[in-house]
Amino acid sequence: MDILFKLNMLDSIDSWFQKILPQRIYDGMPKALVSIASVIVILIVGFQIGNFAGKLVVKLLEKHNVDKTVHYFLSRCVTVFIKIMFFVMALSQIGFNISSFIAALGAAGVTAGLGLKDCISQFASGIQILFNKPFKSGDYVEVEGISGTIDAIHFMNTTMVTLENKIVTVPNSYFTTKSIINYTAQDTRRIDLVFPVRYGEDIPKAKGVLYRAARDNPNILDEPKPYVAVQEYAGSSINLVCQVWCRSNNYFPSFYTMQEDVKEAFDKNGIEIPFEQVDIHVKNEK
Repeated sequence: MDILFKLNMLDSIDSWFQKILPQRIYDGMPKALVSIASVIVILIVGFQIGNFAGKLVVKLLEKHNVDKTVHYFLSRCVTVFIKIMFFVMALSQIGFNISSFIAALGAAGVTAGLGLKDCISQFASGIQILFNKPFKSGDYVEVEGISGTIDAIHFMNTTMVTLENKIVTVPNSYFTTKSIINYTAQDTRRIDLVFPVRYGEDIPKAKGVLYRAARDNPNILDEPKPYVAVQEYAGSSINLVCQVWCRSNNYFPSFYTMQEDVKEAFDKNGIEIPFEQVDIHVKNEK
């Protein structure tokens, strides 16, 4: 930081060398060597400051409890911007016309923008995701049939981890132009289960067994209370719906243990889950 302070206070790197070097050594140095040394100093200092600023941004975001998916994105933006700024300063030390360079860079940017409009769109989508916050790191989401846990938001894409522990890279534009299902945005989530019983069963008894199985399951919340009702009269069974609530991050254990618990409870109470069947009636026309 002391070097940066001196760079800001002195008119040029050249005068800085003149101050820190003995006069006889400075007078004996070729001008080109001084310029090259100036460029090297600017680039080294600039890249160090850029990296330091990126780490500082991460620490500030962590201090203010900002979602970690934003950390990488913003720190990279700050780091790249500072490095580019010092690179332009380095060019000025070797005689580049910065104004012309910036104008040429702007023109090149317009041309590149036309050819890289998809990339620019992905970058803009990334910015939009950061500000709108449709999800945060660790959320389990689904977009266009792709589901997984949000891992990180990058410049052009977002990475997700599937239940099979596969890394899926999704373009950022998917999250701004498609419908997103965020399964873990809320603390609790409802599970809708359907259990068929045969037509000859005692329906109130079957409903009671279902209700008790839900209340005895440690993964199922007491509030809201489980709800059991007749859903429909199907071709081979009466289907009972059982709606229970669980913690969002405990959905799959709750779902699978309920399936097992209900089957055991039905067997214990003599309630039959029917096979799908077709009744064939043979008509004798004699």
